[in-house]
Amino acid sequence: MAVTHVGILAYAFQIVDSAGPADLLSSANKSAFQAVKEYGPIDEDIISRAPQFVFHYIGVTRDPVLLGSSQMVIMPTTTVDECPELDILLVPGPYLSRFELHPKHAEFIRKHVEADKMLWTTCTGASVVASTGVLDGKKATVNNVEYAWVRKRWPKVNWTREKKWIIDGNIWTGSGAFAGVDMVAHWIKENYGLDVLIQASNNLDYEARDDDGLYTVFPQRFDSQGNKVATHEFLYYDEE
Repeated sequence: MAVTHVGILAYAFQIVDSAGPADLLSSANKSAFQAVKEYGPIDEDIISRAPQFVFHYIGVTRDPVLLGSSQMVIMPTTTVDECPELDILLVPGPYLSRFELHPKHAEFIRKHVEADKMLWTTCTGASVVASTGVLDGKKATVNNVEYAWVRKRWPKVNWTREKKWIIDGNIWTGSGAFAGVDMVAHWIKENYGLDVLIQASNNLDYEARDDDGLYTVFPQRFDSQGNKVATHEFLYYDEE
């Protein structure tokens, strides 16, 4: 199976907006499944269908970038001028009131969308993309806290709060940070199967929600008395 290249713009984003989707993808990696197999059984068919992702953190330069939360600093792995060809571009959300997108990042977004490559936004990342003009006439969502403010600032976008994430062609926009993770979970399920998503989610002890924010994605589990129990089932090798 071909490697999928995922790019993440390196600027002052909120950490979870990037780390949440990236860690779920990483947990779905074939190599992650093979590593987890050391601790408990995994169906070989699931491993055979698992994807493999490579991540690129794309700066304007390779200088360190102070993120928008937790005082964390990251080092870009590439730049807008050197970045290899991407399959997916993730645009995480910054704190809008003090953020300005660099023109080189803006042009990078435009070229990616024009090439009909997949673009994901999480949280206020949709407003970042809206500032480039590529969302004009598109249906999109954004963090509900900033919804009214964003709608007034970029009125050419068809903003909606009807779903936790919105798909319009090659552009997928998630509302809050964890809605963006749920959006990526939906993409994994649709492309690789529910069982691959469940195994990846087991690795994080995470349960995905649907686009209404409800826990309907995974089969529900009940004990012998009919009481609902935790969705995840963890399998272990027999103790010696």
